[in-house]
Amino acid sequence: QVQLVESGGGLVQAGNSLRLSCAASGRTFSSYAMGWFRQAPGKAREFVAAINWNGDSTYYADSVKGRFTISRYNAKNTLFLQMNSLKPEDTAVYYCAATSSPSIATMANYDYWGQGTQVTVSS
Repeated sequence: QVQLVESGGGLVQAGNSLRLSCAASGRTFSSYAMGWFRQAPGKAREFVAAINWNGDSTYYADSVKGRFTISRYNAKNTLFLQMNSLKPEDTAVYYCAATSSPSIATMANYDYWGQGTQVTVSS
């Protein structure tokens, strides 16, 4: 098993940036591909970005492509999401998750989830 804890959320104005972190503990972090997902009020949880075990491959939702960057630092068991040019529609609870599946852009394949961190973007 792996335990995940997100941090770095907060309230920012539109156009500004935030960096989310996800600290992992338990089984070897580098054994897993990792993803970020988000859930806005009244909406279903959705895929944001994913990264393979060594960081060579990344995937993004069209809505964040060019603004968000996912990265990982395996030596410190940490996943990041750099979010630039934030928009009010980015407001959501952001979750990190881990998967052993090669299909890392599919939310149903993720086995382990953090509790989430709130990101609020004001206009």
